[in-house]
Amino acid sequence: MSHAREARCLLRAHRYGVLSTLSKKFGGHPFGSIVPYLTDHDGSVLLFISGLAEHTKNLLNDPRVSLITHDQNDPRIQTQGRVTVVGNAAPLAGREPYATRWLRYLPENAQLFELGDFSFFRIVPQSVRHVAGFGQARWIMSHFTVPPYPLMTQEEDLLAQLNAEPQDELRRCLRLRGISAEQMRMLGIDCDGFDVEAGGRMLRFDFTEPVTDSASALAALSLPSRE
Repeated sequence: MSHAREARCLLRAHRYGVLSTLSKKFGGHPFGSIVPYLTDHDGSVLLFISGLAEHTKNLLNDPRVSLITHDQNDPRIQTQGRVTVVGNAAPLAGREPYATRWLRYLPENAQLFELGDFSFFRIVPQSVRHVAGFGQARWIMSHFTVPPYPLMTQEEDLLAQLNAEPQDELRRCLRLRGISAEQMRMLGIDCDGFDVEAGGRMLRFDFTEPVTDSASALAALSLPSRE
């Protein structure tokens, strides 16, 4: 696995991070806040934030931001895997193109869509700091995001298919992690892997090799294609 893909997979595995912005109120001092985020298909970072929030005021004044997340299941803070995305945050027009996917992953945010001051922003990574463990720190300056691929527009139809069919393969994936669950559903699938909700937990599974479309995703899942 390339360094860029390894870092992208770690970023995709989590839903919360620390967003650092440059304070408008305090003359550019760093300002950190905890925010939910979602990694988009290409590896960029989506935020859904309130116009009243301090970090939103800051990034509208100066779009330079960073976001860090870490392996939240590992108590060894200094040696666990973590990734910091450095880039610019830009507002996105409308909610509709992003809302369905966001709410699959973060259904607790549904009430926020009733408020008029929440909107989507995208952080496009300019550079990424990846710490894979002790003595394994590196900067990724290029090729972190990926160009468009067919699965980006095929995801919803593929999820409908996968969640409607017998889920023996998903159960097998869960058993490999020592997890048994009667109720499960696939939340999302991208070029690097897929996310499953089972027993109230969200679990990330990475593909051995990247996939680009429904057929290759089904092959990676060892399921027959309907095409």
